[in-house]
Amino acid sequence: MTPNITGAPPPPPAPRGGPGGRPPASNATKVGRPSFAWALPAALFFALFAIAPLVMVAVLSFMTWDGISSPQFVGMDNWSRLMDDPVMLNSIWLTLLLTVLGVVIQTPLSIVLGVWAAGNQRNRAVLSVIYFIPLLLSATAVSVLWRALLDPNFGIPAEATWLFGDGNLFGEQATAIGVLAFVSTWQFTPFHTLIYQGAARAVPEVLYQAAEIDGAGRYRQFFHITLPQLRNSMITSMILMIVGGLTTFETVLILTQGGPGTDTTISAYYMYDKAFQGFDFGTGSAIALALVVAATIISLVVVRVSGYDKMRSTMEGVS
Repeated sequence: MTPNITGAPPPPPAPRGGPGGRPPASNATKVGRPSFAWALPAALFFALFAIAPLVMVAVLSFMTWDGISSPQFVGMDNWSRLMDDPVMLNSIWLTLLLTVLGVVIQTPLSIVLGVWAAGNQRNRAVLSVIYFIPLLLSATAVSVLWRALLDPNFGIPAEATWLFGDGNLFGEQATAIGVLAFVSTWQFTPFHTLIYQGAARAVPEVLYQAAEIDGAGRYRQFFHITLPQLRNSMITSMILMIVGGLTTFETVLILTQGGPGTDTTISAYYMYDKAFQGFDFGTGSAIALALVVAATIISLVVVRVSGYDKMRSTMEGVS
């Protein structure tokens, strides 16, 4: 070996490995994305219990079937009858009304409570656990609970006639819709609160520190930092609210049964009434397929209008 007498740094060692000087492959470099075989059980489960029933419902929507005899193909008869059915048209309006009420009421409540629950307030954990209890109950249990509490003969309205009048909140359309909106808000707001709580905790603390240096108070920080950073979560939450509002069923079935008359007969309940009460499974399938298509279209419109599909960053609120 010739000694280095010039003081220059020694040349780098020659790379070891295969052609082109690439390092030899190791076990770490060989490990890649799992093959499709890992997702095959879930894909089969989804195809069996989601795709296949949806295809069968789509086919059945063009037939007449009472659940006993053989189905008979009738073409567009089921769809044409629905277009001329005043109950169906009214159910569409009621479904949209309850969906809009859910979004308008639950969104601000969820944001405020979620941001609060993400903080470090005293007794925050205990209060959050108590507040999230409705989320642990099923829609059926919640509906039965509030049906008993709001019973006009033995419930709260019977003891507070000065506030509820005759106490029959289910006897008029306006009050019945108000009860449905209230019960849905009471049950599902904690779920959306969890979404905003996680999103609020993901907001970088350095943003608030910089805002404090610039003299911004809590309200300005909330409207100029927190809300913009919650944009992605807000869109996700709203899509879930819309899909949930379009498919609400148990609450109407137990609380109002579509009454008084058909004043609270939403589309999902009308589907049940047609298929399982009137044994007209063809028309019920048409209503179900229409709900699936409507929920899909509305969700896609929300995603496209909000620009959610163009967001690439994994940081909350950053596109």
